Amino acid sequence: MGTLRAVFILCVIGLVTPFGMLAQAILLGVGSPAAKRLPVLYHRFVCWMVGVRIRVHGQLAETRPLLIVANHCSWLDIPVLSTVTPLSFIAKREVAGWPVVGWLAKLQRTIFVDRERRSRTGEAKREIAERLAAGDVMVLFPEGTSSDGNRVLPFRSALIGAVHDAPNDNDSPMPLLVQPLALTYVRLNGLPMGRQHRPVVAWHGDLDMGPHVWHLLSAGTIDVEIALGDPISLATTRERKAVAACAETAVRSMATALISGQMTA
Repeated sequence: MGTLRAVFILCVIGLVTPFGMLAQAILLGVGSPAAKRLPVLYHRFVCWMVGVRIRVHGQLAETRPLLIVANHCSWLDIPVLSTVTPLSFIAKREVAGWPVVGWLAKLQRTIFVDRERRSRTGEAKREIAERLAAGDVMVLFPEGTSSDGNRVLPFRSALIGAVHDAPNDNDSPMPLLVQPLALTYVRLNGLPMGRQHRPVVAWHGDLDMGPHVWHLLSAGTIDVEIALGDPISLATTRERKAVAACAETAVRSMATALISGQMTA
């Protein structure tokens, strides 16, 4: 049954995706506001097909500019988070070259960062700042890589202060809200997902993406919980390390509560 399930899901998503990509490219080309909403609808469809059930604790901040900082444990994090609200991601440069995934990321207006070339990192910071200043919600995975889903890795702070490179009318730093977000996969086929089962979803290290996608699609329904913490104000670039540390503590605390089932609100 698992094989038939995976084949069916891949066939349906494979049929729908090219039409969605074409529609998104047209919407972006004409500058339609619908280009922000279509990825939300597409990812909700993908999660429904895969059997991902999402529960959200807390509220997304309404103030802009807003940078979401989240833990990262799977390629599935992208469609899951994309169901919540229109947003774009900040990703490593290599993602842009991945077949299909890279195309989808570009159509969702992902910003790609080349961490090995400082000149390119500066360009990415300016682009992030401009997008934030324009009101776009951006998502950053400050761990820098995906984890095994059982823990939160240390946060890196380099890109968190990017908004201060943004042009503005007063030539002064623009205040930024940084909102911590924890994402945890908690149940597989309705049963608690313990440490031994979380590799079904967690994609990290040197795991090949193709076999991992196939195994996940064959596994069954998945429950994921998202917790949104209190936004943290970032007024100057000098504060970015302290804000990163505060966000890391909040994400780790919320992730622990989600895994243990102690998150109730």
